Amino acid sequence: MKLSGSVILLSMERMGASILDRAKDIVEFSVCAPGPGVSLLLKAGGRTEEIPMEQTDENLYRVRIRGRGPGLRYKYLLKGAAGGAFPDPYSNCQPEGVHGFSAVVDHGRYRWSDEDWPGIEWEKALLYELHPGTFSEKGTFAGISEKLDYLLELGINTVELLPLTETPGRWNWGYDGVNLFSVNHNYGAPDELKALIDRCHQKGLAVILDIVFNHFGPEGNYLAKFGPYFTDKYETPWGAAINFDGAGSAVVRRMVLDSVRHWVERYHFDGLRLDAVHAITDCSRPHILEEIAATARELERKLGRRIAIIAETDANDVRLIPPSAEGGYGLDAQWMDDFHHTVHTVLTGENKGYYQDYGRIEDLEKVYGNYLYTGEYSHFWKMERGTNAAAAPGSRFVVAIQTHDQVGNRARGERLSRLVDFPYLKAAAGLLFTAPYIPMLFMGEEYAEENPFLFFTDYQDPELKEAVVRGRREEFASFGWRDIPNPEDESTFMASRLTPRDRWHLHQRQLFNFYRDLIALRREHPALKMPDKDGTTVEADPGRRLVRITRSGGGKTVTALFNLGDSPRQRPPFTGAVIFNSEEPRYGGRDEAAKEAGDPEPTSGREETEPRRLLLPGQFLLIETPPE
Repeated sequence: MKLSGSVILLSMERMGASILDRAKDIVEFSVCAPGPGVSLLLKAGGRTEEIPMEQTDENLYRVRIRGRGPGLRYKYLLKGAAGGAFPDPYSNCQPEGVHGFSAVVDHGRYRWSDEDWPGIEWEKALLYELHPGTFSEKGTFAGISEKLDYLLELGINTVELLPLTETPGRWNWGYDGVNLFSVNHNYGAPDELKALIDRCHQKGLAVILDIVFNHFGPEGNYLAKFGPYFTDKYETPWGAAINFDGAGSAVVRRMVLDSVRHWVERYHFDGLRLDAVHAITDCSRPHILEEIAATARELERKLGRRIAIIAETDANDVRLIPPSAEGGYGLDAQWMDDFHHTVHTVLTGENKGYYQDYGRIEDLEKVYGNYLYTGEYSHFWKMERGTNAAAAPGSRFVVAIQTHDQVGNRARGERLSRLVDFPYLKAAAGLLFTAPYIPMLFMGEEYAEENPFLFFTDYQDPELKEAVVRGRREEFASFGWRDIPNPEDESTFMASRLTPRDRWHLHQRQLFNFYRDLIALRREHPALKMPDKDGTTVEADPGRRLVRITRSGGGKTVTALFNLGDSPRQRPPFTGAVIFNSEEPRYGGRDEAAKEAGDPEPTSGREETEPRRLLLPGQFLLIETPPE
C-alpha cells in the first residue's frame, strides 16, 4: 500500500479529533488513510450523519465541525472495495468498546493540581505493579484511588499500571489492546484516570504505565484498513508484527511516538514500561526504541521533570541501556528476568520450561551483579543467550520475585504463597530488598495473597475464544501443566481479584507488617537505599544452602544472612547488631522453634558477637556491622 508524500506533512498535522475552539465547539478531525476517499460518520440522537472529508495530501483527510464538541461519537467511513466504517486509529476514548464509535475528548477541561510535583526519583523507586480491574473491589480507577493510603502505609513510592488501552469485552490483562491513545472504558473515563494520577502525585506517588508497542490485539484491530501498519517480514507470538522499517513505516513510527507524548503530556505519567521489546524488530536507524528514548528526553526538557522509560526483554540485551552515542538505545532501565528465575527456582525447585536453565543457589552470586546468562548456552532456548551487563549501574535493572507474567503465565496462576512455606516468602522478600537493583512488587505479594492471578479474556468473536483456549493449553506443554482454567470463563476473572484487607488471615497481616518494615529499611538505610552494585558482595554455600549478602553505602555496612535449606543451620560468625529478623513474633515467627534454637527474645537492635546461634529454615537476618 502506497503512502508516499505523507511523511513531511505528518510532522505538522494533528491526528485524530482535536478541539480547536472550546467556546465555539470547533473540532478538527484528521486521519491518514488510503484512497479513494474518507468521510466522517457522526452518531447522535439515534441517527448517523456522513460528512465528506477534504483530502489535504495524498493520504491525509481533514474536516472541521462546529457546534458539537466533547462526547461527540464518530467513525471514519473509508471508501473503496476494502472500505467500511471504523473507529479512529487515534481514538482517545471508546465508550462502546473496540468495535464501537470513538468519542471526542476535551483534554483541556481537566484542572490539574500537581504543579509542585517534582517528578520520579528513579534511583529510589519502589515499584508496585497492579492490574486495575482486580486490585480493588470496584475494579476501576476510583477503586485504585481509594487504596492509595494503603500503598503509602506499605511504603511504596511508584505505582505501575498494567496496560490501559481499550480491549475486547469486560476484562483483559490489557496486552490485547487497540487504539494506542484510548482509556479502557471498563476502568473509567479519561478524566477519572487523570484524577487518579493527580491524586497519586499529591500523595507523593509516581505513576508508570505499561504499554504495548510490539503488537496489537486480535479483536477490534482495524489499523490495517488505514495503512501499512503491519509487516509479514517478521513474526511475533501474538500476531502480525508492526511495520517499523518497511515502506510507509513513517506513519507507524509517528503513531508510536505520538502515543508516548500523549500519555506523558496529557495524563502526566512519570514513565512507560515497554512490553516485550525483544518482539520489536526494526532494522532501520535510529531504532524505534532509540526514538522513544529521545522523545522522553525531549519531554523532560519541555515539562521540567524526569521521565523513565523501562523495557521488558527476555534477551538479556544490555544494548538497550547505553546512550546512542555509545551504540545503545538510551532507555532508563530494563526488567531482569534472570533474577526472578534464579530466586524462584532456588526456593521452589521447579525445573520445567525455561526454569530448566536455573535452580543453582550459587547462581545468586552472579545475578546480584549481572545477568545470569551473559553468553552461555541455554538448554531451553537451545542457543547462546545474553550479553555482559557487569558495568551497567544497578539502577538500570528492575527485579522482582513475582510479576503478572511469572504468576499469571502459570497454568493455574499460583502465587509464591501457594508454592513455598511461609518463612520462605519472607526470605524471598529479603533477597529482593537487599538486591542492588530497583525492586518491584506484584499486587498481593505483600500479604501472601492466596487467590491466583489467572490469564483472563472476554473476546466477543467465537472463533477467537476457541483459539485462545486451545493456544493456552499448547503453551504449557513444556511445563507439563494440565487442567488449565478457561480464560474465557467469568469465574477465571473473578477468582483473580485481591482479597479485601478486612478478610485477611493472621499470617497475612503479619507478612504485611514484615513487608512494611523491610521496605522502610530499604528506603531509609544508607547501605540499602541506593541500587549500588559496587558496594555489594554475595556468598552462597550450596551444601548448607546459606547465603550471605553484604551491602555498603553512606558510611554503613549491613549483612543479610539467609537459610534457604530445610534444616536449622549454625549462623556464620558475625559482629554487629541485628536490625531485622524475619522470625520475630510480629512477623509470624516460630516462637517455640526459636526458643529451641536458643533465641527466646526478639533480636532486632541487639549486639551479637557469638556464632553459636542457629538460623531456622527460611530465616532471614539483617545485621548492621560496626565501622572498622
